[in-house]
Amino acid sequence: MRVTNSMLVNSFLSDMKTNLSNMKSIQSQITSGKEINKPSDDPFKVARSMQLNSAINANKQYNQNIKDTGNYLDVTDTALNQSENVLQRVRELLIAAGNGTYETEEKLAIKNEISQKIAELSQDINTNFDGSYVFGGSRGTTKPLNEDCSYYIAAGTTDAAELNKIKAKLSTEISPGVEINYNVSASDIMEFTNENGDSINLKNLLSQIVNHLDGKSDDGAIADANAGASLGGKDLQGITDSINNILKIRSQVGANQNRMESAQFKNEDENYNLTDILSSIEDIDITQKIMEYSTMQTVYTASLQTSAKVIQPSLLDFLR
Repeated sequence: MRVTNSMLVNSFLSDMKTNLSNMKSIQSQITSGKEINKPSDDPFKVARSMQLNSAINANKQYNQNIKDTGNYLDVTDTALNQSENVLQRVRELLIAAGNGTYETEEKLAIKNEISQKIAELSQDINTNFDGSYVFGGSRGTTKPLNEDCSYYIAAGTTDAAELNKIKAKLSTEISPGVEINYNVSASDIMEFTNENGDSINLKNLLSQIVNHLDGKSDDGAIADANAGASLGGKDLQGITDSINNILKIRSQVGANQNRMESAQFKNEDENYNLTDILSSIEDIDITQKIMEYSTMQTVYTASLQTSAKVIQPSLLDFLR
């Protein structure tokens, strides 16, 4: 078979085009810093890269959920601490009111201060964070309590439906398939069972205390000679139980805060690992690629020089 000059030319041109294409590919990798720039470069790596990017984006959202929940719990704990302080003050006043030497005017002063503390407790439980009432359950845009610590029920709604919303638990996903209930509802504070199994309604208890300070019955309808004894007895015990209930709730909030901190550390480690794996798939070794580019450039130059010597001269070369 006779090898013609045009065959040699076509062969050399084909080889040089391939070499130029390879140089262009490496040049593109060096410019972008990425091993793959389009799916056809490596379909398997592209699929793996897409999976990892999806996991990283999901992990970032989990991280945001954890941070938001942590902030929510911090505000909740602060409000609970303030509520506890209010009830501690009410307890101190009840102990003082049990003093048999106290006159009517002194008990009236205690009653007025406790009335203010009731309003203060309502304000604490109506704490708002980032546009949402933290103790409002799923009814986050509506305050849970009135100033007298009764439940706030909006006009045109039913008590049962609104109370169910206040009592609702909020949850957030902190990792794939892992959800956590993180909120405390107003009903957890206002309605609870003490260590003896007795049901206590804090709003009713506070109303009874005010009535007893007036020397009246629980509902304030009639005078009650035993009202003073109730202040230092069942009323004081009820407030003590209410304080213990808040302490119990705060311990649960603290446990959730610790869990959020652990979840954040784990999430950050996982995000670092996923990013590291993605980098090993996508990113180039810049030193290696520059060496490859230099080698291909040398090969290309050598091929030009070789082709100039091997390709036979044309008639035009002899006519010069």
